[in-house]
Amino acid sequence: MKKTKKTSQDNDKKEKVVYLPMAVDLIHYGHIYIINEARKLGKVVIGLLSDEAIATYKRVPLSTYDQRKKIIESIVGVDSVMLQEVHDFEPNLRKLKPDYFVHGDDWKESVQSEKRKKVIEILNEYGGELVEPKRIESIPSTTNLIEGLVGQGVTPETRMKLLRRYLSVKPLIRIMEVHNGLTGRIVEKTKISKEEKASEFDGMWLSSLTDSVAKGKPDNGSVDFTSRQSTIDQIFDVTTKPMIVDADNGGFPEHFALMVKTLERLGASAVIIEDKKGLKANSLFGTGANQIQDSIEDFCYKISMGKKAQVTNHFMIFARIESLILKQGMEDALTRAKAYIEAGADGILIHSKEKEPTEIFEFCKEYKKFKNRVPLAVVPSTYSSVTEDELEKAGVNVVIYANQLLRSAYPAMTKVAEMILEDGSAGNAEKLCMPIKEVLTLIPGSGGE
Repeated sequence: MKKTKKTSQDNDKKEKVVYLPMAVDLIHYGHIYIINEARKLGKVVIGLLSDEAIATYKRVPLSTYDQRKKIIESIVGVDSVMLQEVHDFEPNLRKLKPDYFVHGDDWKESVQSEKRKKVIEILNEYGGELVEPKRIESIPSTTNLIEGLVGQGVTPETRMKLLRRYLSVKPLIRIMEVHNGLTGRIVEKTKISKEEKASEFDGMWLSSLTDSVAKGKPDNGSVDFTSRQSTIDQIFDVTTKPMIVDADNGGFPEHFALMVKTLERLGASAVIIEDKKGLKANSLFGTGANQIQDSIEDFCYKISMGKKAQVTNHFMIFARIESLILKQGMEDALTRAKAYIEAGADGILIHSKEKEPTEIFEFCKEYKKFKNRVPLAVVPSTYSSVTEDELEKAGVNVVIYANQLLRSAYPAMTKVAEMILEDGSAGNAEKLCMPIKEVLTLIPGSGGE
């Protein structure tokens, strides 16, 4: 067969390549519209963002990458799907060198404006063109649509699955303490946007300390599990985020097995039990007479009892190691970590009451050498100056802010109470109080949302 030489005219007839980046967590008409606009220009390649890429700037997607890929591949007008591993268009642009890059015009004045400038620079290098279809104002953003759906509530099974999902996508997840429905709403709704990144809490921590103190009880096991279950119900009724439950030492192995079943049924994502025995005493008080560490053998048996009681593989059991608190040494802490993982623990929490994170970082360094590792959690209450970036670099997967909401509320409420007594009036105290209308915006169904 005689080969013909391609001419410039043949090249002109070659279908143009169009790159269209998308997250597509929830498909709506806006996606179809922009795909159709891109199709007018040529062959459409969807740059589908990975779960990890999406998690760097907003909430972890509801659907996995593979699920989203199957959806987008089935849409008429899409020629192929290309993985975009990071929230940065440059790698795929330089690899594909598309004739056109398509993006809605709403990024011109948004936090993505700097990314837009970079895209234009790269396109100019090889003669590509940026096309920006006008956003249809009547269509809510995917983020708003998802928030509306999630705001209607989640089933226990859906909530339970979230923690493992987040751990599979994000290098570090942040958990905030809650002790009632109001604090649950604060964790649910608090978020900030800085530069190109939105930050929010990934889940909630029901602490035995704050749950007890909020009820006016000592943190020594006085609040039984039935009472704590009621608190969980109240919080779950008005939130959607996953919860990790502090269960102290879990009680007798048989009692712990029943607790696991109950927490699964409620929809909790995980429970953390500490390797101490006897009457509960808060770890931050140090090495008192009540601070007795359980044997490795007995604690491993308790973990295994909890694992056998599980109905699903979504629920997680974290083993909290008290060796550093009780001055048993780093070697003991590492030995216990290996044993607890072998016994079936889904996560390890290494605890410390030092004001600096030195021993935590030492543990992390040695933990990285384990052949068999599970997610690692820390509670930076005493070494609070440590940053999330430092913890992530050290290999920590979960940071738990264990009591800050309760501790910040107490001095504020005390100050207001003292001012009212001193003045015989609430007038001056008002400047320290949130307007009642703003309070009501936190509460579903109150007219504030």
